[in-house]
Order: sequence, then structure tokens, then C-alpha cells
Amino acid sequence: MSYASFREPDASPPPARPGLPGRLARNRLSMAAGVAVVVIAVAATALYRANAPAEPQPSNAANALPYASAPAAQAEALGAVPSASVTPSAAGTPSGSAKPPAASTQKIPATGWIPVDKAAWKAQVDAYNGLKIDAVPAGVGNLPEFRADCQYSHSLPDDPIVAPGLPGASHMHSFVGNKAVDAGTVAEDLMKFTATSCKPVQDHSAYWVPTLYDNATGKPVETTGFRVYYRALTKNSTGLLPVPNGLRMISGDAKKKKPTPRGATGQFYCAFYGPGDLDGIARSTNGNWPICGGDATLHFMMQFPGCWDGKHLDSPNHKDHMAYGVGDGCPSSHPVKIPAITFDIQYGAKGTPQGYYLSSDKEGKSASSMHGDAFVMWDVNTMNKRTKNCVFQRRTCDNYGYQK
Repeated sequence: MSYASFREPDASPPPARPGLPGRLARNRLSMAAGVAVVVIAVAATALYRANAPAEPQPSNAANALPYASAPAAQAEALGAVPSASVTPSAAGTPSGSAKPPAASTQKIPATGWIPVDKAAWKAQVDAYNGLKIDAVPAGVGNLPEFRADCQYSHSLPDDPIVAPGLPGASHMHSFVGNKAVDAGTVAEDLMKFTATSCKPVQDHSAYWVPTLYDNATGKPVETTGFRVYYRALTKNSTGLLPVPNGLRMISGDAKKKKPTPRGATGQFYCAFYGPGDLDGIARSTNGNWPICGGDATLHFMMQFPGCWDGKHLDSPNHKDHMAYGVGDGCPSSHPVKIPAITFDIQYGAKGTPQGYYLSSDKEGKSASSMHGDAFVMWDVNTMNKRTKNCVFQRRTCDNYGYQK
């Protein structure tokens, strides 16, 4: 396991996290015996432990999806009785199966305000509240987080959140996690076609970012590691609940096209052992990209919010149903505190004078349009247990539970 210097994420939450970088540094160093002391706070690169114990395959039969279809939502708005929650059958498609080449036959839901299925969400919360916390082994740290470590899966000019049902309507995206994702993917698909490039396999979610290209060759530079943290951004976890299945959200701005010179926020940085320059030993000719020294490679950190309105799994701009916390709590408009997602992305590139460009800004060739999408879908029991043991109890966990 390698460890990389940490830069605060691009989409910065309000200054309600005093001491977090320091606590990250202390905990990360305690996990890596023999690693040189890092001057800047430390974050793990997205490489999973090959020798980690495997968990049993999940049963999807009990995983009711907490969202309402568009027709059901419209019926509810008109005063009709909403349709029953969808409960996938474990006998339909084996766990780990990949989606066939044919496009999904599911109806593509309308974009906009997508309501949560209240009955399914209540069932998940009730199960969560009934869980007992597992005994904590000696030596477990106090960082409130768990994670999924993912590898690159595939690339498509699709975006099932922003442009659902419209293949080729987006710029190129690099996907990790669920291997079946395309423009036609709906929430049911993530639970039905569960082959994944993430560990643990109980994470059926899809995560994606704009594809990075080498400006000199025009060839893609794909991620070599992609760690997804689920963590608390606040000092306490009072009232914390698990992430609802089907939640969709975006961090960053694909339309932002500002230069990212040395020291700018929202830029890629160099990750390395020990002290060094996050902004690189040099810069690309246009100044927008670092050139890394030594063994350092390009990384990017991206932070999603951790407060949910408790009513919607998506919103018209894919952000308004979410908010960042205020102090140790959430705003009254978004009162449900859930684990906040953080992307820690590693690229197998060191930087060049010619630099790079993102598929979202080929002309400007800056890093400011970097953004990320998360379409969350977990085995419900696994999500509940990780949230209760790790984030609610404020203990450090890896892909499989308590990090020993």
C-alpha cells in the first residue's frame, strides 16, 4: 500500500473541518510502518490490498430500492397511491453478472427532482437503527470512514445522470465500479448487473470523471487507482444515517474553464512519499499542469457534500438535493447527515511540458472543469453495517470492515 501527499478536495465544503488534515496525517502514518513522515496531510492512493479477506457474496433479494419511478412520483403528486417499492429478485441475475450488449429495456426516468421511495427508505433506516455495533479490535484508528477501492472499467461518451437515455450525448467519461453502466443505465440496472471493478463487491455503484488526455499524443490517460471514501466531514456523527440507494450527485463544474496555475484550487497535484512540492517541480508550458519529480504521479481529490434533503435522490442540476454541513450539523433545508463521498484519484502519469487536457475542456486545457459523478448502489446490509460501525462510531475502516 502506498501513501500520497494530500491536497484538500476541489469542491471545498465550508470551513467546518478544523484539524481534519492533521488527523488524516496521523492516522495514515500509523497505517504504514516505515513510511517517511509526511509534512503535508496524507491520503491513501486508490490501490486495494490484494490479500484482503473476501466477504461473502451479497443477497440482493432483500434490497428494496429507495426511489420512486417517474410515473409513481407523478401519481403521488396527483394524490394517487404510489406503486410498491421495487424489490429485485436474487434468482433473476446472478451476483457479479454483467449487462448484455443490448441497451437496457428499463424506462429511462425523467431528470429533475426524483423522489425517494419513502417506504423503502424507512425500511433501510429501521434496519440500520436495529443494528448492533460490532466489537472493535485493538489498534483500530478513529477516522470515521470506510471505502471502496476501484480500478478503471470502461470509457463512453455517456452520462446516465446528466443525459440519461442519450448515448454519445456527453464528452468522454472514464468509469469505475459497475461495469454495465452506459447512457441507458437506471437504478434497477445497478442492482441487477453487479459486475464491478471495485472492492468490496457489495458496492454496485458507478463513479465517473471526464477522461484525461495527453496533449502531445491525444491518447487517453486512464486512472490507475480510484479510491472512494465514505466519511464524516463533521466532528461528530450524531444523527448520521446510511446513504440511500439510487442517490445521484455531481461534484465540480464541467463548464468551468479557468487557468489552474501553481497554487490554484481545483488543480491536479503530485503525490509522493515524504516532503515535496504538491504543485510539481515544474509546470507545463501553459502553466496548468504540474510536472512531478521522483516517484510522484498525478492525483486529484474531489469532495462531495454530506447533507441530504431526505426527499429526493436527484435534482435538476444534480446538486440542489445535497448540501455541505454547517459546523457539526446540517442545514435545516438538508437535515439528513450521511457519509460524504470523497474521490481520491491516481493517474499513471508524471506530467510533461505539453501538459494534458480533459474531455470537458479540450480547448482551454486547464484542470478547472474536472468533475465527478456518483450513482450510489450498495448491498443494503453492507452499507448499513459500514455506516454504523465505521462512520457513526467514528472508527477507521477499509474495504472490508475495521482496519487493523
